Amino acid sequence: MHIEIGILTDDKLLYAGVAATALVAAHLPTVVRKPANLLRTALAAFFFSLLMQAWHLPIGPSELHMVGAMPIYLLFGFVPTLLGFGVGLFLQAALFEPQDMLHLAVNFLSLAVPLMAVHHTLGQRLQQLSVRKVLQLDGVYYTGVTLMVGFWLSISTETTAFAQWAAFAASYISLVLLEPVLTMGIVALGSRMQGKAPRLLQWALDEAWLKRTAVTA
Repeated sequence: MHIEIGILTDDKLLYAGVAATALVAAHLPTVVRKPANLLRTALAAFFFSLLMQAWHLPIGPSELHMVGAMPIYLLFGFVPTLLGFGVGLFLQAALFEPQDMLHLAVNFLSLAVPLMAVHHTLGQRLQQLSVRKVLQLDGVYYTGVTLMVGFWLSISTETTAFAQWAAFAASYISLVLLEPVLTMGIVALGSRMQGKAPRLLQWALDEAWLKRTAVTA
Protein backbone atom coordinates (compact mmCIF):
# COMPACT_ATOMS: atom_id res chain seq x y z
CA MET A 1 0.00 0.00 0.00
CA HIS A 2 3.04 2.26 -0.28
CA ILE A 3 3.04 4.86 -3.04
CA GLU A 4 6.01 6.40 -4.81
CA ILE A 5 7.94 8.95 -2.77
CA GLY A 6 7.72 12.49 -4.12
CA ILE A 7 4.32 12.40 -5.83
CA LEU A 8 2.52 14.17 -2.96
CA THR A 9 3.17 17.86 -2.37
CA ASP A 10 4.40 19.15 0.97
CA ASP A 11 1.03 20.65 1.94
CA LYS A 12 -0.74 17.32 1.42
CA LEU A 13 1.90 15.53 3.47
CA LEU A 14 1.37 18.12 6.21
CA TYR A 15 -2.39 17.54 6.22
CA ALA A 16 -1.81 13.79 6.38
CA GLY A 17 0.59 14.29 9.29
CA VAL A 18 -1.93 16.37 11.21
CA ALA A 19 -4.69 13.81 10.61
CA ALA A 20 -2.48 10.87 11.63
CA THR A 21 -1.27 12.66 14.77
CA ALA A 22 -4.84 13.50 15.79
CA LEU A 23 -5.93 9.89 15.23
CA VAL A 24 -3.11 8.51 17.37
CA ALA A 25 -3.67 11.13 20.11
CA ALA A 26 -7.38 10.32 20.26
CA HIS A 27 -6.65 6.65 21.03
CA LEU A 28 -3.67 7.00 23.37
CA PRO A 29 -5.83 7.44 26.52
CA THR A 30 -7.08 3.87 26.05
CA VAL A 31 -3.50 2.63 26.41
CA VAL A 32 -2.91 4.79 29.48
CA ARG A 33 -6.08 3.51 31.17
CA LYS A 34 -5.26 -0.12 30.41
CA PRO A 35 -1.51 -0.89 30.56
CA ALA A 36 -2.03 -4.33 29.00
CA ASN A 37 -2.62 -2.48 25.75
CA LEU A 38 1.04 -1.42 25.75
CA LEU A 39 2.13 -5.05 25.43
CA ARG A 40 -0.62 -5.73 22.88
CA THR A 41 0.46 -2.73 20.83
CA ALA A 42 4.08 -3.93 20.85
CA LEU A 43 3.04 -7.42 19.76
CA ALA A 44 0.74 -6.02 17.07
CA ALA A 45 3.61 -3.90 15.75
CA PHE A 46 5.98 -6.88 15.79
CA PHE A 47 3.70 -9.30 13.92
CA PHE A 48 2.60 -6.61 11.46
CA SER A 49 6.24 -5.72 10.69
CA LEU A 50 7.20 -9.39 10.39
CA LEU A 51 4.46 -10.07 7.84
CA MET A 52 5.14 -6.88 5.89
CA GLN A 53 8.83 -7.69 5.57
CA ALA A 54 8.23 -11.38 4.86
CA TRP A 55 6.28 -10.83 1.64
CA HIS A 56 5.65 -7.82 -0.58
CA LEU A 57 5.30 -7.41 -4.32
CA PRO A 58 5.34 -4.21 -6.43
CA ILE A 59 2.15 -4.01 -8.50
CA GLY A 60 1.15 -1.03 -10.60
CA PRO A 61 1.39 2.24 -8.67
CA SER A 62 1.82 0.61 -5.26
CA GLU A 63 2.74 -2.67 -3.55
CA LEU A 64 0.90 -5.77 -2.41
CA HIS A 65 1.77 -6.55 1.20
CA MET A 66 0.87 -9.35 3.56
CA VAL A 67 -0.59 -7.17 6.33
CA GLY A 68 -2.24 -9.70 8.65
CA ALA A 69 -4.70 -7.03 9.75
CA MET A 70 -7.60 -9.25 10.79
CA PRO A 71 -5.71 -11.87 12.87
CA ILE A 72 -3.88 -9.03 14.65
CA TYR A 73 -7.14 -7.14 15.19
CA LEU A 74 -8.95 -10.20 16.55
CA LEU A 75 -6.10 -11.25 18.84
CA PHE A 76 -5.07 -7.90 20.31
CA GLY A 77 -8.07 -5.62 19.80
CA PHE A 78 -8.80 -2.42 17.91
CA VAL A 79 -6.61 0.19 19.61
CA PRO A 80 -3.45 -1.97 19.88
CA THR A 81 -3.78 -2.86 16.20
CA LEU A 82 -4.33 0.76 15.20
CA LEU A 83 -1.32 1.99 17.17
CA GLY A 84 0.69 -1.10 16.23
CA PHE A 85 0.37 -0.13 12.57
CA GLY A 86 1.92 3.24 13.36
CA VAL A 87 4.74 1.80 15.46
CA GLY A 88 5.43 -0.94 12.92
CA LEU A 89 5.58 1.48 9.98
CA PHE A 90 7.89 3.78 11.92
CA LEU A 91 10.29 0.94 12.79
CA GLN A 92 10.31 -0.39 9.24
CA ALA A 93 11.12 3.07 7.87
CA ALA A 94 13.79 3.68 10.50
CA LEU A 95 15.48 0.30 10.10
CA PHE A 96 14.98 -0.71 6.46
CA GLU A 97 13.54 2.06 4.27
CA PRO A 98 14.50 5.53 5.59
CA GLN A 99 12.88 7.23 2.59
CA ASP A 100 9.48 5.89 3.69
CA MET A 101 9.62 8.16 6.73
CA LEU A 102 8.38 10.96 4.46
CA HIS A 103 5.17 9.00 3.82
CA LEU A 104 4.78 7.62 7.33
CA ALA A 105 1.49 9.45 7.97
CA VAL A 106 0.17 8.60 4.50
CA ASN A 107 0.91 4.89 4.88
CA PHE A 108 -0.49 4.87 8.41
CA LEU A 109 -3.77 6.44 7.29
CA SER A 110 -4.01 3.96 4.41
CA LEU A 111 -4.15 1.16 7.01
CA ALA A 112 -5.83 2.93 9.93
CA VAL A 113 -8.86 4.45 8.20
CA PRO A 114 -10.07 1.09 6.79
CA LEU A 115 -9.48 -0.51 10.21
CA MET A 116 -11.68 2.11 11.84
CA ALA A 117 -14.37 1.48 9.22
CA VAL A 118 -14.27 -2.28 9.89
CA HIS A 119 -14.25 -1.90 13.68
CA HIS A 120 -17.12 0.58 13.91
CA THR A 121 -19.34 -1.39 11.52
CA LEU A 122 -18.80 -5.15 11.25
CA GLY A 123 -16.34 -5.50 14.12
CA GLN A 124 -18.50 -4.17 16.94
CA ARG A 125 -21.38 -6.41 15.88
CA LEU A 126 -19.23 -9.52 15.59
CA GLN A 127 -20.24 -12.27 18.04
CA GLN A 128 -18.96 -15.51 16.55
CA LEU A 129 -16.28 -16.06 13.96
CA SER A 130 -16.83 -18.09 10.80
CA VAL A 131 -15.15 -18.26 7.41
CA ARG A 132 -17.94 -16.16 5.90
CA LYS A 133 -17.56 -13.44 8.51
CA VAL A 134 -13.78 -13.36 8.17
CA LEU A 135 -14.17 -13.02 4.41
CA GLN A 136 -16.48 -10.06 5.03
CA LEU A 137 -14.01 -8.44 7.41
CA ASP A 138 -11.10 -8.93 5.02
CA GLY A 139 -13.14 -7.84 2.00
CA VAL A 140 -14.21 -4.57 3.62
CA TYR A 141 -10.75 -3.90 5.05
CA TYR A 142 -8.73 -4.45 1.88
CA THR A 143 -11.30 -2.61 -0.22
CA GLY A 144 -10.69 0.31 2.12
CA VAL A 145 -6.91 0.00 1.74
CA THR A 146 -7.10 0.05 -2.06
CA LEU A 147 -9.50 3.01 -1.98
CA MET A 148 -7.13 4.92 0.29
CA VAL A 149 -4.28 4.27 -2.16
CA GLY A 150 -6.56 5.46 -4.95
CA PHE A 151 -7.29 8.62 -2.97
CA TRP A 152 -3.60 9.44 -2.54
CA LEU A 153 -2.96 8.81 -6.23
CA SER A 154 -5.88 11.03 -7.20
CA ILE A 155 -4.39 14.03 -5.37
CA SER A 156 -0.79 13.37 -6.42
CA THR A 157 1.28 15.36 -8.89
CA GLU A 158 1.45 12.43 -11.33
CA THR A 159 -1.34 10.95 -13.40
CA THR A 160 -2.04 7.27 -12.79
CA ALA A 161 -4.13 5.33 -15.27
CA PHE A 162 -7.26 3.79 -13.79
CA ALA A 163 -6.21 0.43 -15.22
CA GLN A 164 -3.00 0.54 -13.17
CA TRP A 165 -4.89 1.22 -9.94
CA ALA A 166 -7.46 -1.47 -10.84
CA ALA A 167 -4.68 -4.03 -11.33
CA PHE A 168 -3.28 -3.12 -7.92
CA ALA A 169 -6.74 -3.34 -6.30
CA ALA A 170 -7.46 -6.70 -7.93
CA SER A 171 -4.22 -8.11 -6.53
CA TYR A 172 -5.65 -7.84 -3.02
CA ILE A 173 -8.27 -10.45 -3.88
CA SER A 174 -5.55 -13.01 -3.18
CA LEU A 175 -5.21 -11.72 0.40
CA VAL A 176 -8.98 -11.69 0.90
CA LEU A 177 -9.04 -15.36 -0.09
CA LEU A 178 -5.88 -16.52 1.72
CA GLU A 179 -5.75 -14.49 4.92
CA PRO A 180 -8.96 -15.99 6.43
CA VAL A 181 -7.14 -19.33 6.71
CA LEU A 182 -4.45 -17.63 8.80
CA THR A 183 -7.06 -15.72 10.79
CA MET A 184 -9.19 -18.74 11.66
CA GLY A 185 -6.18 -20.80 12.70
CA ILE A 186 -4.58 -18.11 14.86
CA VAL A 187 -7.81 -17.03 16.56
CA ALA A 188 -8.75 -20.64 17.27
CA LEU A 189 -5.33 -21.18 18.85
CA GLY A 190 -5.69 -17.98 20.89
CA SER A 191 -9.11 -19.09 22.15
CA ARG A 192 -7.76 -22.50 23.25
CA MET A 193 -4.91 -20.83 25.12
CA GLN A 194 -7.25 -18.91 27.43
CA GLY A 195 -6.67 -20.13 30.98
CA LYS A 196 -3.87 -22.47 29.90
CA ALA A 197 -1.05 -20.23 28.66
CA PRO A 198 1.47 -18.45 30.91
CA ARG A 199 0.03 -15.40 32.66
CA LEU A 200 2.06 -12.92 30.57
CA LEU A 201 0.80 -14.43 27.33
CA GLN A 202 -2.79 -14.44 28.56
CA TRP A 203 -2.38 -10.82 29.57
CA ALA A 204 -1.20 -10.04 26.04
CA LEU A 205 -4.35 -11.39 24.39
CA ASP A 206 -7.62 -9.51 24.37
CA GLU A 207 -9.57 -12.24 26.19
CA ALA A 208 -12.93 -10.46 26.15
CA TRP A 209 -12.62 -10.05 22.40
CA LEU A 210 -11.60 -13.69 21.88
CA LYS A 211 -14.63 -14.87 23.89
CA ARG A 212 -16.92 -12.78 21.73
CA THR A 213 -15.41 -14.12 18.54
CA ALA A 214 -15.18 -17.81 19.37
CA VAL A 215 -14.63 -19.75 16.15
CA THR A 216 -17.55 -21.67 14.67
CA ALA A 217 -17.67 -23.81 11.58
